[in-house]
Amino acid sequence: MPSFVQARRALAAAAIAAAAVLASCAEPPPVITPPPAPPPVALSPKLIEQAAAYRRYVQTASAISPTFGDGEAVAQGVRTGAAYEPQQLLRGAIAYGAVVALQDPGFVAGVQTYAADPTQRRTIAYEIMKDPAYVIGIQGSAGAAGMVMNALGEDGRKLLAQGKAVRQAAYEVQRAAWSKKDVAGRDARLTLAKQLSATPVLGEADETARLHQAVSQRGALGLTGQSAAPPYTPVVIRSMAVAALATLGFAEDGSLEQVMPILADPNATSCLNMSKLNLYQCLAVAKPHYEDVFCLGVHSLMDTGRCVMKSAGVPEPVETPTKLTAAPAAVTPVNATR
Repeated sequence: MPSFVQARRALAAAAIAAAAVLASCAEPPPVITPPPAPPPVALSPKLIEQAAAYRRYVQTASAISPTFGDGEAVAQGVRTGAAYEPQQLLRGAIAYGAVVALQDPGFVAGVQTYAADPTQRRTIAYEIMKDPAYVIGIQGSAGAAGMVMNALGEDGRKLLAQGKAVRQAAYEVQRAAWSKKDVAGRDARLTLAKQLSATPVLGEADETARLHQAVSQRGALGLTGQSAAPPYTPVVIRSMAVAALATLGFAEDGSLEQVMPILADPNATSCLNMSKLNLYQCLAVAKPHYEDVFCLGVHSLMDTGRCVMKSAGVPEPVETPTKLTAAPAAVTPVNATR
């Protein structure tokens, strides 16, 4: 008969064999696939170039000095003030607004919650392309809207303030004899203003590089802004829409056909076109140099600044009453209210 020890060994061997059989029948552990990483935030270089062109106009026009020493200085100011094509300026403002919206980490994080799943990412991008206002429902949109309103509003305020300074100069410069002389080649300078108003411009290389870096680097522009509750203007909404598409991976060159229509707004375009029309009317009847200064200050700078502020949903600052001599009657546009 087998001993007690032998019996225990036999039982242990049987248990091991049974465990091996059970293990061979068990299902293998599931393979857990990590979710795909969201696409990098990216904006087409062509859109960044539009933003840089807009910034170039704002920077150069708002730097026009109200101190004019001769007729050539006035002519140069008129050329600088007229040098934007309305639709391009608006596209650039919206593209710049998109870069600004991307500076808000809360908004980018809100969009990225939809970016990990490819199907959901495409669905959200389609909804935004179909209706840019869809972006208002994304978490963090109020913060991004506030930043866009503040940035574009500040650009408009700069143009408006500089325009007021130039308008004031139209009266003060009359103390100089040269300012009362008629502008030579009046028809040619009006034609040139129209040509400049129809010619697209390029952004500065440094500004283009700065905006390119800001697309992927939160806070790179050093901008601030308080959260703003809706309703928002179409320009603010469209700026956030382009920023959301950039976060979802649908704002690069391959998606431009769908993105470019977002960079438009009929009301803002109409405002800028009216500014140009008033400028042309003003230059058509202006004769002495000081009247050209008036046209520059009021219609190239003040009108444009007001359009930019209106497109951002920012109220115009209350103007402190200034005691001025009577404006030259010949240069007051028929439908202008100042």
